[in-house]
Amino acid sequence: MTSGRHARGRVQPVPSPSYDIDEVFPPEGAYDTQSTQPMPAYAPAGETVWETADAPGIHKADARTGGGPGPKGEGKGRGKGKGKTGGTLQGVNLGTEISASLVVFLVALPLCIGVAVASGAPAELGIITGVIGGLVVGMTPGSTLQVSGPAAGLAALVAETVEANGIAMLGVIVLGSGILQIVLGMIRLGRMFQATSIAVVQGMLAGIGLPLMFSQSYPLADAAAPGTAIENILGFPAHVVDTFMNAQTAIAALLGIATVVLSFVWKKVPGPVKKIPAALVAVGLGIVVASLPGVEVKTLQVGNLLAAIQVPGPEQFAGLADPAILTAIVTFTVIASAESLFTAAAVDRMHSGKRTQFNSELIAQGAGNTICGMLGSLPMTAVVARSSANVQSGAKTRISRTLHGLWLLAFALLLPGVLALIPISVLAGVLVHSGWKLLAPEQFPTMWRQDRGEFAVMVLTTGAIVATALLEGVLIGLAAGIVLAALRMSQTSVEHRVEGDTAKVVMKGNATFLRLPKLIDALEAVGAAGTPRIRLDLMGVTHLDHACRSQIEEFVTQKRAVPDMRVELLMPDGLAAPKKPKTSKESKESKESKYSKASTSDHAQRAAGQPAAPAPSARDRRFPEPSAGPDPTADPGAVPGPTAEWYYLDPYRLDGPADPGPYDGYPGATGIPDGLDAFDDSRWGETRR
Repeated sequence: MTSGRHARGRVQPVPSPSYDIDEVFPPEGAYDTQSTQPMPAYAPAGETVWETADAPGIHKADARTGGGPGPKGEGKGRGKGKGKTGGTLQGVNLGTEISASLVVFLVALPLCIGVAVASGAPAELGIITGVIGGLVVGMTPGSTLQVSGPAAGLAALVAETVEANGIAMLGVIVLGSGILQIVLGMIRLGRMFQATSIAVVQGMLAGIGLPLMFSQSYPLADAAAPGTAIENILGFPAHVVDTFMNAQTAIAALLGIATVVLSFVWKKVPGPVKKIPAALVAVGLGIVVASLPGVEVKTLQVGNLLAAIQVPGPEQFAGLADPAILTAIVTFTVIASAESLFTAAAVDRMHSGKRTQFNSELIAQGAGNTICGMLGSLPMTAVVARSSANVQSGAKTRISRTLHGLWLLAFALLLPGVLALIPISVLAGVLVHSGWKLLAPEQFPTMWRQDRGEFAVMVLTTGAIVATALLEGVLIGLAAGIVLAALRMSQTSVEHRVEGDTAKVVMKGNATFLRLPKLIDALEAVGAAGTPRIRLDLMGVTHLDHACRSQIEEFVTQKRAVPDMRVELLMPDGLAAPKKPKTSKESKESKESKYSKASTSDHAQRAAGQPAAPAPSARDRRFPEPSAGPDPTADPGAVPGPTAEWYYLDPYRLDGPADPGPYDGYPGATGIPDGLDAFDDSRWGETRR
């Protein structure tokens, strides 16, 4: 059956009164505004928008292309893309991007300095890392809106590394971490970091945030932290008493506490003033208080930005032979990569723009850390605070995060004296607030209500990080998460009972080695029952691992060797022993047999004067002719039963009422469902329900 009209060798459908043909096929000479390429008239358009040279107003052009000319250059642009000078550039509002970059700069400045001080490194190194995070990572593909720089989550780890190996070795460690991140991204392991239990992730963040809060409580009062996380926590009560015994330390502590309080309540301030970052307001107030007569609080000691660069030399690279340095490289790589990619997933939920390409983002982070290592600077990650400020400021492209690095560089080079006025206690207060956000104490009761097992993993991860170190704690948390998942996957029900002369074992669920002791107990119980029959019912088992299968097969073999003992084993088809695969010789003989039968059949037809069956064309293979029904001579198990219904499906939608016919010159055609209009035979297909 054929119908329709032919144009340029193509079969095109006849317009139906049930829908507008332009909704299904593009008009003649249309071009796709998404790619500015000519659209084939036989391809369904779907949601694609188009324009034509002779009718530019049929459909609205896409805003990103601003309309565009037709194939002959006669079209009129009807898109929404603005073209005002100085306003937007190809849909990008430069004013919004610049203002967003300034907001991110104001948020990043105190954080870069505070993280450097908390890491036991010069403040200039924090600014250098922030500049690289903007100018290098900001221009690379991966994520569009997240911002990178020195992270509070790595402050404790960096401080331990600097204390153990010196500031000079930090560059080699960061350089090695950057190269390793690039390798992980190139072999496409960026997605691997997403396959992590949320309980482990939250536990890791809490394990970073809690020690950070206690360690920064000491510089918040112009004091030095005792050392490890446990020592800082245990020494906190005595530190509070000593702080308020001295007037100057009390003033510093009040400045830090005021910064923490301001960070929590600033978003609730009415009016547009709340758009100013809370950290910047706290820094400004701290500078004013520190300049008052009689106030003597510690302020930053900032030197030359270029003089702070320490390129690693041969002596530092020789330290790569130390296993402790290699361990530190792996630790930095895992933690920095995980934090960056977790942040990317969180930032993606904040906007509706382009999603993060995780492997590309991992390579971008590696490139940034490689340059940071070559300059002897701090490691970098993607940071939630700066990224959320970027999104909330209306940024849409990489321009804002790139410009924020430029503002950091200009400020450090042109106005270094302003940095020396910032009180250290204010920066410590900013980091205490960051630690609280990482701790997220509200997540613990939420996890308790949702899943007690995940809550245990979360608490264990947090405690392990506080008690040991970041890498060891994360590994302990991952191991706990894997054990929990394995236990839950092994939800197996094993019952044994005696019914008359039969001892039965009924097993359901996932039978893994973790449930092997329970299975052995049930088998021993039915074996000792003394009944002449044993039935093992495994029909409810969805997974049977090798350990449990071996135990069952061994039990069945032993009991069947006992005289007058009958053992029945019921297993689903999917758990039965696999069939022996055909050898290559058998497969070849099977194919030759099939081909020889086909050749014999064709030869017999020619001998009888009948033409041989032609080979099916590509069109026939794609659009087979409708079948009249099952072949009664075929295997009854391979065809539908008497209740099967055969019907035809039109792949195009039906908007109009049922069409009583005629059907394109076939008034006597029967079997066509009501509601189908005339269409080309290539649109027919066969479906069995």
